[in-house]
Amino acid sequence: MKRLSRYRRHKAAAPLLLFFALFAVGATFTVASATTSAETTTADRSVQIEEGRQIFLKGCSSCHGINAEGAQIAPSLIGVGAASVDFQVGTGRMPMADMSTQAMRKDPLYDAEETAALAAYVASLAPGPAIPAESSLNYERDGSTAEGGELFRNNCAMCHNFAGQGGALSQGKYAPTLMGVEPKHIYEAMVTGPQSMPVFSDKTITPEEKLSIIKWIKSAEKEPNLGGASLGRVGPVTEGLLGWVLGLGMLIGVAVWLAMKAR
Repeated sequence: MKRLSRYRRHKAAAPLLLFFALFAVGATFTVASATTSAETTTADRSVQIEEGRQIFLKGCSSCHGINAEGAQIAPSLIGVGAASVDFQVGTGRMPMADMSTQAMRKDPLYDAEETAALAAYVASLAPGPAIPAESSLNYERDGSTAEGGELFRNNCAMCHNFAGQGGALSQGKYAPTLMGVEPKHIYEAMVTGPQSMPVFSDKTITPEEKLSIIKWIKSAEKEPNLGGASLGRVGPVTEGLLGWVLGLGMLIGVAVWLAMKAR
């Protein structure tokens, strides 16, 4: 008892007891806050998923089925992931009136919050590609324009044109232009493979290489037309057509002039 009393009278006893008390209170508060935050996040997620389900039932279920299982006119959405929904709905391709035609990029019908809710609902049905975070889309810092150009020519140019302007495909389909497309949607297209486009997994094209492709596309958008009129940058087709039209027009004009002069 005397030894314990002596420790209590020590000058460092009170500060140490205060420190441990404050530490215990802080640790308890941190654990409680983390638990509350996790519960709040889970609750918010559930609310968002339910909101997305209601939007789906009103605007998507008539084609994709009540449970997103698909139908004769539209595919199943189970397992496509949030990235696919964000791409299709965020670019205005979905919903569409005629499922027999190719979906075109247009003004989106749903706003950002509604799109996020739809994506969360579809993602809750089965695992799939997630929407890339903004922090992972810093192509200016993590991408290489030279590497992106090489990757684009090897993997994308045969459909989207060497300048990313788009091009014709078989059976009346086409690859859309990549000019003016948001980096997030370009990334999502590569990981989900919409319509005729193949899926480029991280094993085929790494995330860093995807950012390089995006950086090259964005640099192509800003490239000036140093040679004059770009003619759409679709290659020799338009250039040849223009040459034939102007050449034949000039020949016809010369022939008419000579005929009139002979009279």
